[in-house]
Amino acid sequence: MSIFNLFKKEKKKKADKSKLKAKSASKKKKKTSNKKIKKTVKRAKRPIIEKTKTPKISKKPKKAIKSKKLKTKQKKIIKQTKPAASKKISKEFDMDKIRKEIDDELKKGRINKSKAHVLHQRAPLQAIKRLKYRKGTKDAEYTLSGVPGFDDLFSKGIPKGNAVLVAGGAGSGKTIFCLQTLAYHSSNNEKCFYMSFEESEERLKEHMKEFGWDADKLIKSGKLKIKRYSPFEIARSVDGMLAKEKGELLIDLDPVILPKDFKPDFIVLDSLTAVASAFTSKEDSYRIYIEQLFRFFEKLGSTSFLITETEQIPKIFSTTGVEEFLADGVIVFYNLNREDTRESAMEVLKMRGEKHDKKIVAMEITSKGIVVYPNQQAFGLIEK
Repeated sequence: MSIFNLFKKEKKKKADKSKLKAKSASKKKKKTSNKKIKKTVKRAKRPIIEKTKTPKISKKPKKAIKSKKLKTKQKKIIKQTKPAASKKISKEFDMDKIRKEIDDELKKGRINKSKAHVLHQRAPLQAIKRLKYRKGTKDAEYTLSGVPGFDDLFSKGIPKGNAVLVAGGAGSGKTIFCLQTLAYHSSNNEKCFYMSFEESEERLKEHMKEFGWDADKLIKSGKLKIKRYSPFEIARSVDGMLAKEKGELLIDLDPVILPKDFKPDFIVLDSLTAVASAFTSKEDSYRIYIEQLFRFFEKLGSTSFLITETEQIPKIFSTTGVEEFLADGVIVFYNLNREDTRESAMEVLKMRGEKHDKKIVAMEITSKGIVVYPNQQAFGLIEK
């Protein structure tokens, strides 16, 4: 073979090799381009999928819409409730309207200036249908009366076991106050005993019903007992015992006979004036009996209220003046004639073992009992 032919063959081989390389390179390029296309397609598809599936883009506007809806609903509710509440308040308590009515009554001559002045002072309290009861006292050594406004005159309440004089003139509210206190405590499962030396049991029960206190129900529950005593029988028994003991100051006699198996938490004695009337011209016997009575209540541990009749503006608060010194507390009720009108007031004159307001405050006898106005000072100058 010639050299020329050999050279041709080698040239052909090189050409074939280069063709093969070109083919393989083109194949590789095609593969890479296909891969890139696939990737780009996938990348292109992803955002479309994210738009439809992912919650981030779709949820944000929904939350905003919900919060806006809630805010609009809340605003509507506030708008609906606020005017309604204000309307109710304005209906129940319109001071301008109340004052105008009082002034009209004064112009027409139906009330005088002093009555108009009192009504102007009392108007804000009258707008409240009923003053709230003070619910219990945390200190076990004190008790409350349950009379609206009265308990606010004390820092804690009436010390338990105290003997309290309830003094005042006729029609001043002494009996109502005592019945109201017993109705409150007996309805709270505390034993109460009303000792009457004047009115009958039936009359006292009727008196309670007039104010909405169910006496029969409280008596049936065993928490309230009402008993009538004769003051003359007590006077005779004291005189007999004193004669037997030859004038001894301490006599072996219980001044009160309590119902069998009944130890009361609260006692009302109505009244010391009736008891004193049975000891006419026997002051020494009465004083011995009173001393024994206070000792008996102290030993018993009951909180007692002893009613005494006085003048409308009293200088002494009991029949002899001794009772107020033996008593732990004195509550005074007033029923005064002031320019053709009757005004009721009360004060806590003294209360051992407790801080209290030292002022005469206005009170009112309503269809539901006594209401005391502790912030309305009445009768700035009462001469005693």
